[in-house]
Amino acid sequence: MSSHISNVRPAPDQLLVDLADYALNAQIASDEAYDTARWCLADTLACGIMALAYPACTKLLGPVVPGTAIVNGARVPGTSYELDPVQAAFNIGAIVRWLDFNDTWLAAEWGHPSDNLGAILATSDWISRNLAAGVQPAAFGSQLSALNSQLKVRDLLTFMIKAHEIQGVLALANSFNRVGLDHVLLVRVASTAVTAAMLGGTRDQVINAISHAWLDGSALRTYRHAPNTGSRKSWAAGDATSRAVRLALIALTGEMGYPSVLTAKTWGFQDVSFKGNPVKLARPLGSYVMEHVLFKISFPAEFHAQTAVECALQLHPEVRDRLDQIERIEMTTHESAIRIIDKTGPLHNPADRDHCLQYMAAIGLIFGELTADHYEDKIAADPRIDALRAKMVVTEDKQYSRDYLDPEKRSIANAIQVFFRDGTHTEHIEVHYPLGHRRRRKEGIPVLQQKARDAFTAHYGKDKAAQLMALFADRTKLETMPVHEFVSAFMK
Repeated sequence: MSSHISNVRPAPDQLLVDLADYALNAQIASDEAYDTARWCLADTLACGIMALAYPACTKLLGPVVPGTAIVNGARVPGTSYELDPVQAAFNIGAIVRWLDFNDTWLAAEWGHPSDNLGAILATSDWISRNLAAGVQPAAFGSQLSALNSQLKVRDLLTFMIKAHEIQGVLALANSFNRVGLDHVLLVRVASTAVTAAMLGGTRDQVINAISHAWLDGSALRTYRHAPNTGSRKSWAAGDATSRAVRLALIALTGEMGYPSVLTAKTWGFQDVSFKGNPVKLARPLGSYVMEHVLFKISFPAEFHAQTAVECALQLHPEVRDRLDQIERIEMTTHESAIRIIDKTGPLHNPADRDHCLQYMAAIGLIFGELTADHYEDKIAADPRIDALRAKMVVTEDKQYSRDYLDPEKRSIANAIQVFFRDGTHTEHIEVHYPLGHRRRRKEGIPVLQQKARDAFTAHYGKDKAAQLMALFADRTKLETMPVHEFVSAFMK
């Protein structure tokens, strides 16, 4: 007896169709989503500009081959680079993610939806520059004429909302990290879908592009966890957005796709990489994620530790002169924080330190602030940091963990209490929602604006920073600005 495998090509997996139809056709009606996207754009660019002060980041930037020139290429804000859109996406994605300071989404799978700006900004600048110059490169799809000849920032914000939504809604019900896969998989999927649509792909071409994004599988999470935590986690998103642009361009040549890439028995993504679990959407695609996104406003810290650092800063005035009298520090947190950033032993590099709950809390208690510089070797050598880490006891509060998963709360709670050798102790300081949470949006946006202003001032100077902030202050004017003119304002 012999068994035969059917070679009848199936219809595309429904998820591929749903993602393509959303990327191509969804109309975003939420004013809140557009207003949030405006400040998300400012914040994401600010994060990228700040990263340009760090040689470990800038050494990775520029063209693959030095001296390569691209006519009407995609630019990298804060630099003079003009690159092909694939490499520009890597550059932008790397600087945006480098300091672990851009927005966050915590769900069954977590990630940073603004990582997608690497692909979105590079591609839209490239499109906008060429269309404004009257050029229609062969790489552009047949549907691109549907766009205005001058791509506007309103379009850019729409693409951002859609990429946020695809990445975030997929993250609500699918936990790739629990099977050892890195969340940048969803950056690649979201960026591929949106970029293929931006470039004018047909429905079939966008479906094909998305199938290739899943076909790539995913990076391992090794570089995010002890004992291998390292700087690849800071450029992995750039790699994902770059790959997304490449896959979109491949699909627009007419290259075939793989319709059952998710569901194929034995060889599909679900069987090979997801332990046979179905990949699904937890809710209809709209603008939910942009509306609820979490901003990292006050300090560059892995988001599960944001409220812990807020607690530490509140305690700083009381403990800063009594550090040598501390007997123990009790930290209460949620399950995800324990699984990801509860870390003892030596910390080997900045990426290791910004993924250590105890290190970040110690910095807050000692210095009363937390900046990217606090992760560098010079400050990490301060013996007081490890002395405090050794006195920390971390435990899970089951209610914190439940509230973290509650879709109506989505809290990221932490608490700290310090006990001294003389028997006295501080208050039990507890923070449920970090400053960047939607529940604190009114309080947070002015601080976000100051974060961007400070970043732009440090890189461009006070006068240029004022001009850049003025772009974001007038939303109507911003949204009608051609993308290539917007990017030009950020070039060195």
